Amino acid sequence: MQSDIKNQIESLRNELHKHNHSYYVLNQPTISDFEFDEKLHKLQQLETQYPDFFDPNSPSMRVGSDLSVGFKQVAHKYPMLSLSNTYSEEEVREFYDRAKKLLHDEIALVCELKYDGTSISLTYENGKLIQAITRGDGEKGDDVTNNVKTIRSIPMQLQGNDYPSLFEIRGEILMPWQVFEDINKDREFQGESLFANPRNAASGTLKLQNSSEVAKRRLDAYLYYILGERLPENTHFDNLQKASSWGFKISQATKLCSSLQEVFDYINYWDKERKNLAVATDGIVIKVNDLRQQLNLGFTAKSPRWAIAYKFKAEQACTRLNTVSFQVGRTGAVTPVANLDPVVLSGSVVKRASLHNESIIEGLDLYIGDMVFVEKGGEIIPKIVGVDKEARLLLGDKVRFIKTCPECNTPLVKATGEAAYYCPNESACPPQIKAKIEHFVSRKAMNITAGVETVEQLYAKGLVKNVADLYQLTKADLLGLDRWAEKSAQNLIQSIEDSKKVPFERVLFGLGIRFVGETVAKKLASTLHNIETLVAVSFDELIQIDEIGDRIAQSILDFFAQEANNDLVNRLKQNGLRFEIDENKREKSSNKLAGKSIVISGTFSTYSRDELKEMIEQHGGKNVSAVSAKTDYLLAGENIGHSKLDKANKLGIRLLNEDDFLAIVMQ
Repeated sequence: MQSDIKNQIESLRNELHKHNHSYYVLNQPTISDFEFDEKLHKLQQLETQYPDFFDPNSPSMRVGSDLSVGFKQVAHKYPMLSLSNTYSEEEVREFYDRAKKLLHDEIALVCELKYDGTSISLTYENGKLIQAITRGDGEKGDDVTNNVKTIRSIPMQLQGNDYPSLFEIRGEILMPWQVFEDINKDREFQGESLFANPRNAASGTLKLQNSSEVAKRRLDAYLYYILGERLPENTHFDNLQKASSWGFKISQATKLCSSLQEVFDYINYWDKERKNLAVATDGIVIKVNDLRQQLNLGFTAKSPRWAIAYKFKAEQACTRLNTVSFQVGRTGAVTPVANLDPVVLSGSVVKRASLHNESIIEGLDLYIGDMVFVEKGGEIIPKIVGVDKEARLLLGDKVRFIKTCPECNTPLVKATGEAAYYCPNESACPPQIKAKIEHFVSRKAMNITAGVETVEQLYAKGLVKNVADLYQLTKADLLGLDRWAEKSAQNLIQSIEDSKKVPFERVLFGLGIRFVGETVAKKLASTLHNIETLVAVSFDELIQIDEIGDRIAQSILDFFAQEANNDLVNRLKQNGLRFEIDENKREKSSNKLAGKSIVISGTFSTYSRDELKEMIEQHGGKNVSAVSAKTDYLLAGENIGHSKLDKANKLGIRLLNEDDFLAIVMQ
């Protein structure tokens, strides 16, 4: 029986590994998403039912874990050095001639796209991914193995059998353009600061403490360099072809060049064609192909002598600044936007560019009518990088940041230590009101089927002036509007009714309190249980709650200090929204683990780690990711990591198995 189950699990794992490779590396899916999900679900059920067959490299690990983990620093076996950069073909020629002169031999070069992401080094032992380390300072980096396992284009189990028993492969973790755009749209909608470019977004994502959140970001990876004692081939290019056969995502644009002219042709081709790629690139990497020649050329203190990076110049255009407008977001943040004469930049027409904040405007010394230089930051976000002051002739007014809200004329405020100005008129500033309603109805909050156009229409007609007004809408109200039919009206009314079942933490998130995101709302709800307690809580009490700092605490106090906000909450309560946690959760709550810091490690038979984590919080405990002298308990399951167990034993920390833990919280 056990043998049959093991074979079934291994067969599913092998099949899913192959499907992952076909979809994410080859871009040639062989089954539907539904079929894949069905097979993955079946595997997860078997792994839960039979934890003895746990495998850290199972395809089920791709979804990540909700368990927060700290990153330990790990020394690189081989230092991760940076490359010498150049922007000129002449310097590429000098690199080529210098290498030939040092070697007294002819050389072949490999040209690769220089991906603009965050560097990673992966270690494989016996075909399995065992460690992923960031570049860090080149000598040591952060162990981000759990996060990297969520990236589906990185194999956890290699194909074939001709790979070295132990080797490293390096590459770049990337956020595709489409994912980057989607995330920034969502962040803008939530009133959060935008990522400047995909590189920053990928780097920040890789450092998230929660690997399940990393999985949602849909990162990608390209690998480009293998290191080890016994590599299969004697040239860099042939080793990359081998790596591709093992399942790694190797760029098909990589080219072996036998002459310098081929290198220049490659550079010129990709300087234009790269704009059609799904990920960001910022240049070309040129490497000596022969590994023996690489060894003979050696390294300088900072970079290898056998490679150089040719950087593309950022595409720039010069155009006229016509006006500067100011936009108001959901949180009241005011953003200046430059309105320009249309100009083509990186393949698209640019008419607007962000000026970010007051200090940027002052630094540029802008006047209306100036000829300004525009670039696309990270190839996607237009920004003004300078002014052609010699072209100044007939200028208009000097550009200055406004003092009052452009929508409601309320004097703007600026918090200490922040760059942005805000309109404090939350309850009567039209763009803030509409954005708050859009936030309230969003999927992660109340999940009401009303998009931006619907909110705009309801607000314009005076039917909805705040979120509580949604619960007064009738089907007759909607049928009296343009483009509304019986079915669409009924769907909206039903989704509003269904939203009354949304749990307290999502209602709290939906209120749109500044700095109170999903995680903070959940923490507040689980700790304080109801809205009455939250309204009455003091600053000192708030900052005692895990993850609540001074800024969040003050924002909560400011929100409930406004009578309009308290009236809004009372109206929502009267309409049946949930402003306290589920009674079953509350009944199970206690202070039995108050003040206790607990680390969870391993797999468990009765409850999942997420369920155990929630129970710890319900009973007043604190989930921590790493064992330290401040840890009270290590909740240890099957297949626990040896490092945590050894450290806990060394520090004399009490070990609890699942039964021990349940006995404490359920007695």
